Amino acid sequence: MKKRGSGILACFLLVLGCQIAMPQSKSATIDDDYARARAIVAKMTLDEKITELHGIRTAEHYRYVPGIPRLGIPAFPMTNGPAGVGPGGASPQLRATALPAPIALAASWDPGLARLYGKTAGEETRDLQSDLLEAPDINIIRVPQNGRTFESYSEDPYLDGQIAVATIQGIQSVGVLANVKHYIANNQESNRFRIDETVDERALREIYMPGFHAAVVQGNVASVMCAYPKVNGTFDCENKPLLSVLEDEWKFRGFVLSDWGAVHSTVPSALNGLDLEMPTGIYFGDALKTAINQGQVPIATINEMLVRRFATMMRFGLFGAKPKQLRSIPVLDDGRASRVIAEQGMVLLKNQNHILPIDTSSLRSIAVIGPDALQAKTGGGGSSHVIPLYSIAPIDGIEAHMPLQKHVELLDGSDLQAAVHAAKRVDMAILMIGDSESEGRDHPIELSAAMNNLISAVAAANPKTIVVLKSGSALLMPWIDSVAAVLEAWYPGEEDGNAVADVLFGVVNPSGKLPMTFPASIDQTLAQNPKWYPGNGQEVHYDEKLDVGYRWYQSHQLTPLFPFGFGLSYTTFSISDMKATPVVGKQHTVDVQLTVTNTGHRAGAEVAQVYVGFPPIPEGDEPPLRLAAFRKITLNPGESKRITLSLDAQSFLYWSVASHAWQLQPGSYTIKAGDSSADLPLETSIAMR
Repeated sequence: MKKRGSGILACFLLVLGCQIAMPQSKSATIDDDYARARAIVAKMTLDEKITELHGIRTAEHYRYVPGIPRLGIPAFPMTNGPAGVGPGGASPQLRATALPAPIALAASWDPGLARLYGKTAGEETRDLQSDLLEAPDINIIRVPQNGRTFESYSEDPYLDGQIAVATIQGIQSVGVLANVKHYIANNQESNRFRIDETVDERALREIYMPGFHAAVVQGNVASVMCAYPKVNGTFDCENKPLLSVLEDEWKFRGFVLSDWGAVHSTVPSALNGLDLEMPTGIYFGDALKTAINQGQVPIATINEMLVRRFATMMRFGLFGAKPKQLRSIPVLDDGRASRVIAEQGMVLLKNQNHILPIDTSSLRSIAVIGPDALQAKTGGGGSSHVIPLYSIAPIDGIEAHMPLQKHVELLDGSDLQAAVHAAKRVDMAILMIGDSESEGRDHPIELSAAMNNLISAVAAANPKTIVVLKSGSALLMPWIDSVAAVLEAWYPGEEDGNAVADVLFGVVNPSGKLPMTFPASIDQTLAQNPKWYPGNGQEVHYDEKLDVGYRWYQSHQLTPLFPFGFGLSYTTFSISDMKATPVVGKQHTVDVQLTVTNTGHRAGAEVAQVYVGFPPIPEGDEPPLRLAAFRKITLNPGESKRITLSLDAQSFLYWSVASHAWQLQPGSYTIKAGDSSADLPLETSIAMR
């Protein structure tokens, strides 16, 4: 079995703070790559150019652009993979490490872990002979019902962007192209191929674009995938106002490829910023050749489309000899990485009377009940699905932590009476319940009546009932008051059994924080109005504008079930002594200093969160607060650390529709800090001019 050395272990041991360097191009500069690419394109015939502008699908190839050997242009194989290496060109699909769902990664609030996540997925992409990994998926969680919530990150643009940047750095550190998707506003699966989303300019700039801006400007991402929907009347893959932002404003030096089947035109798509049609050439094949010959698309435009992709591939050393054989994946090393990420992303939502962690010395027996107790929840469905190299069943993880003389009983929960009887005769009941999200369909955020009844009945039979949720999004919990503890484990990946048990039994102290709000009812979500979600089948209106996620709850004074940023620990923390100071020489930049103290009796990690409140704005006020900075810090019992969080100028800007630019509103800005969006005891203000 191949080992990659100690680098991967060094990244996730301790605080996971390692930095991963980008590989150097084999040529001196990006400009050299562009010059080299232009020289190759100049030698291509028109037919060869057309061949390189779209993918092909044959018995042997999919997610694949063929090469041109006479010019040294290599084939370009790709693979899906927000949660690890998913469907690629091989049939049957190759096995890979099933990483935890990306939402679990975001729940860690840890860019160091995100680099590890990206590096692991990137290395396996390379091992399985693909050049591009279709990841990360950074679409904002506008509604929890979105069927792809599990494979995205957050409802907050700043958290979304920071996790995305680190993931991209990890992927690209090993010479694989990252592909940030889906640009833009791919926020529901319902009618995704034709839905027209009406989104105002300010919301696009402040909510839906910042993650992509961070991916391009901070992450230097190699490629962007344009999405299925229409935005303000035009399909994304031919939407000039949106696509022009990438190069004209953000100085993007990569290329744009389409989502699979997201192209709807030849001339507008070619002229407005699309470089590569996938999976085949319906519009960029013969139709494009005809458009060129008729003078509708200049040959210079086609040349630059090719140059952008070739130069990017050159930058990553992909023009040259490649291994002819698949390389073996270091199964154990990557499995350990998956386990650590799963553990760090779990969120403890309730822990009545400190029932967790489980003390085996006081227990004689446990019943493990529920459909998600039978096998590992390795991920969601659709194009992100990974076929795991192995998986750890939940019961195996729990039994590994229980002394041999203790009794563990396993039931799937289908027989309610049997589950109740089992709960009555054991010391503790652990229910494992969840959802099954998939690309292609949205989903209810309610468990089935049978599952809710199962939880309520077991809790009534045993006051020591713990619920482990394995979900890809928020779930409603009508039984929340009757259970002793709730642990959100998301989709833990192939190490499900070990990771969940490590947290339940206290080998790992949970430190995850919610990257999305958990509503108390459907009426608290945008689904309360079909105009807002899911629309009428043809259009959907983003009338909430900036009020997405926790902004919605705060603006409408709603109390959710669990707020954005919330998460408990087996220890306790305090955050104190906040001081906000303008940075000398950096206009509109503020350093916020905080002291974080572990006031409990266990080592653990806390996430200090800083939010900014704006003064009144004539064009329309900002929501009450927006996340501006965060830091995850690990502390021993009684330990304190003074940390500094920097708020850059963007933390204090709003998008002016009047001037079509970012503006600073002079006035007093509120700065708050705490451990969730709803618990911000520290407050100060700072004047901005």
